[in-house]
Amino acid sequence: MTTLAQLETLLAVADHGGFTAASHRLGLSQPAVSRAITALERDLGLVLFVRRRDGVVLTEAGSVAVAHAREAVRQMALMRTETAALAGDVTGRLSLASIPTATATLIAPELRTFAHRHPAVTIRLLEGSEQEIRDWLDQGAVEAGVVSLPAKGLDVGALGDQEMVAVVPADSWLAAKDVVGYVDLAKQPFVRGTGGAADVFMPVARKAGVRFDLAFEAREIAATLEIVAAGLAVSILPGAGLPELPGVAVRPLIPRTVRHLGVAVSASASAPARAFLDQISERMDGEST
Repeated sequence: MTTLAQLETLLAVADHGGFTAASHRLGLSQPAVSRAITALERDLGLVLFVRRRDGVVLTEAGSVAVAHAREAVRQMALMRTETAALAGDVTGRLSLASIPTATATLIAPELRTFAHRHPAVTIRLLEGSEQEIRDWLDQGAVEAGVVSLPAKGLDVGALGDQEMVAVVPADSWLAAKDVVGYVDLAKQPFVRGTGGAADVFMPVARKAGVRFDLAFEAREIAATLEIVAAGLAVSILPGAGLPELPGVAVRPLIPRTVRHLGVAVSASASAPARAFLDQISERMDGEST
């Protein structure tokens, strides 16, 4: 008979792309994860994953199984939280996704407050690009996520702002300037991050009639900074929480460019996710009064 633990293992393998990553996430040995998936495949009579050298890929049957497993796990968690709510308690799990540049500066303080208010809630935090977060919200992989505002069609609360900055090689002529403009950056090869910040500054560039020389794309901020430190390109990144790196200079950007961030919850959000959104909204309401 299929168990909840097997379904959670299935989701961990699917979400993290392999048995080793899933075992780390679940705190189980890799053989235990393999046994759980094998038992589930035997129970269903179908192969759920294709094993490859670089990880695993869901079969068609696996994709169907994952969708139903996600809903089953969600419903079980919902049952627990709603019955606990009858006693006035918030319990269960808060599944939250954040963009890396917001985790330390904006999300961590909120999670600290949330954990103090709701000690019976376990917290699961994932990091990804903004597009990944929106996909996870749609798929039910997370119930709350950090997104840029405005966010049409989503139930959101304002989280905070991130000012964008120019990131240039420390030995370049741009590093000698007090502020750096879009026109200045357009004179150099440009590395564009794929985490979502480009959706903020690219419209500003177009409005200013500026076209960047897009020489590189990088998923991780660390990779972007390494490219800049090597003197290969310049970039625009969120300034908050930006790590220092030798060879990189950070300068204010003109025109001033700000990314407005919020926390969005899925339509089927559980009590912990709703409680987290309420906390965000309460704080912003308090700051505005």
